[in-house]
Amino acid sequence: MAQDSSDIGARIVVLASGSGSNLQVLLDAVESGWSVAGVVSDQPDARALRRAAAAEVPSRVVEWGDHADRNEFTDAICAAAGEFDPDYIVLAGFMRVLGPSAVVQFPDRIINIHPSLLPAFPGAHGVRDALAYGAKVTGVTLHFVDEHLDHGPIIAQEALAVMPGDDEAALHSRIQVIEHRLLPEVVTRLAAGEFEISGRKVKRRVNA
Repeated sequence: MAQDSSDIGARIVVLASGSGSNLQVLLDAVESGWSVAGVVSDQPDARALRRAAAAEVPSRVVEWGDHADRNEFTDAICAAAGEFDPDYIVLAGFMRVLGPSAVVQFPDRIINIHPSLLPAFPGAHGVRDALAYGAKVTGVTLHFVDEHLDHGPIIAQEALAVMPGDDEAALHSRIQVIEHRLLPEVVTRLAAGEFEISGRKVKRRVNA
């Protein structure tokens, strides 16, 4: 069923590179205060694009190879996202690192979901790295995006025990259960204007 973004509060644009399971959670959410207005992917065959089409949500593709460098690619991603007039941009399984101009164009308006308890295990392989390190606890982090990789002020975290028999697939599957619950909760609070950033701390607004 399509989301009607014409009269539902905050407009969310989702950036996704792969299967789009977190995108699907947002598409399926029925919340007052926000809707998914558009999807942007760097992969033309990403399942996330098919999920967007099924929900009648418009999408754009910006391929890495069509651009000279990260800065040019970032500008193209921001231009594509900007077509949907976003209030906020959600990086949900987006596997490219955006350049600093993204934060300049959308200050305090981009959030990312990451499969570890940052600052531990940043980067593309958070689940694999936690297992390789022998971590006993990992989890999920949602944070505002700044100029550095997986570094911005933390909005929410939830921990998960690493089980003795876990491999990457099993641990990632259990992490996704948390992601799918936590992401729409955070987006709802974000759309309601509940958060303010003070240095590295994200606080709830007193009157929110």
